[in-house]
Amino acid sequence: MSSRSVLAGIALAVVSVTPLSGVAHAQDLDCGDFRFQEDAQAVFDRDTSDPNRLDEDQGPDDGIACEALPRRGTSAVPLVSPSATVLQSAAPVMPTRGTRAGAGGASGSSDLSTGVGLALAVGAAMAGGYLAVRRLGRRSGRA
Repeated sequence: MSSRSVLAGIALAVVSVTPLSGVAHAQDLDCGDFRFQEDAQAVFDRDTSDPNRLDEDQGPDDGIACEALPRRGTSAVPLVSPSATVLQSAAPVMPTRGTRAGAGGASGSSDLSTGVGLALAVGAAMAGGYLAVRRLGRRSGRA
């Protein structure tokens, strides 16, 4: 195999992987990544299209992220009434809708990653076929 073929293969690999380097560092956040509701709300407010699904409680989306998380400065929740003196710590409530509620990770590969993988596989097969035909052409030319 010539050094030009090796260099072309390396260049092809670098060119095909470089656009995906930003995707590799993307971070999918969910409510479990935050200690307080205000922190989750700040992330939600940066992008209200809610790519992290932080506003996935039951009912319509209300613009309040991770409502089940405790709020900063309130470690106890009144159980009887606001004027009662009996306070008890609130138990954490887990979302009930699985990954859509932000309690889990990704549920499968995205269409983008599937398409990129398929394109790379087809490109590798085409390059391999081209090199095989080229090599067979050289051998038949010598005979």
